[in-house]
Amino acid sequence: MLAAGGRKLRAFLRRRVRNAADVPDLAQEVYLRLLRIPDPAAVANPEAYIFAVAGNLVREHALMTKRAGQSVSPDDPAVAADLSFLPAFETEADGPRQEAQLQIALGELPAKCRAAVVMQYRDGLSYAEIAEKLGVSTNMITKYRAQAIAHFRLRLGYPGAARRESRGTAP
Repeated sequence: MLAAGGRKLRAFLRRRVRNAADVPDLAQEVYLRLLRIPDPAAVANPEAYIFAVAGNLVREHALMTKRAGQSVSPDDPAVAADLSFLPAFETEADGPRQEAQLQIALGELPAKCRAAVVMQYRDGLSYAEIAEKLGVSTNMITKYRAQAIAHFRLRLGYPGAARRESRGTAP
């Protein structure tokens, strides 16, 4: 019964939010709010109550998403200047060559992906902080990071990277 209700709730949320990655978080929040009801037995129609809570949560989410829309754009010249360099990498005799290759590979990434990588590794920001600055979900930051790592492995010649790339699998 709960699983069928959960599927209905997720379908309801999926139709009402732009980013499908937000659906599980919103569904969990609906159930957390239900747990906060002082007297659950007082709810006459639990299913209607769940969807009313979900509708209110979708409106709250839309407002928060709209507010978060005032995020940092990687295309902004001020941000681009910050993203145009890498920290110094002190490695063995090969260091300058590797740094140059990494710089080139970083420049080949899409803007938001590059911004996420730089903010994580250079600035030490958490996924949540990066997601807030870029106006995306933390799941998207995870995808950007995986995309960057796969690209770096391929471009910098790690063993097996080309083989995985030709099969279409991520490293």
